[in-house]
Amino acid sequence: MTTIEDALVTTTGRSRSVLEYSQITKRLVDSAKQPGFTVESWAPLAELLAVEEFVRIGPFKEVMNWVEYAQFLTNWAKSADWDCSFQRITETPDLVFLELEERSHIGDFESVVNTVSVYEFNADDKVRRIAVYLQMELPNTGSVPSFDGAGGTE
Repeated sequence: MTTIEDALVTTTGRSRSVLEYSQITKRLVDSAKQPGFTVESWAPLAELLAVEEFVRIGPFKEVMNWVEYAQFLTNWAKSADWDCSFQRITETPDLVFLELEERSHIGDFESVVNTVSVYEFNADDKVRRIAVYLQMELPNTGSVPSFDGAGGTE
């Protein structure tokens, strides 16, 4: 499996910025457990963003601007262990689609989800919008339902 670090070796343009975003996020989540970690610690991530117009839409359709998102990230990162495995990246003229397997551990809760994040860029090549979509197992089942092809479950 290719890692984000491996993919960065051959990736350019906006796709590279998206991979750097994930790499910076991992580094900052790991460092968030150290004393002195604050909202301002996300400055390296903000450098990739059009902060004044930035919007992040989460998997539950929650909408956050940069100030709200940085606070959310700070609270989450202080209590979470997070890692990801690179799956695929696709770039169009204005969008980059990043597919990851994300693993998170907070207290006794562990999750493994597949995500697709859609990064929209402005004319200055800064991320102005991120929309996150995810796949996860059904709660308390450890499985994903199978479908019979006719619209029903088997």
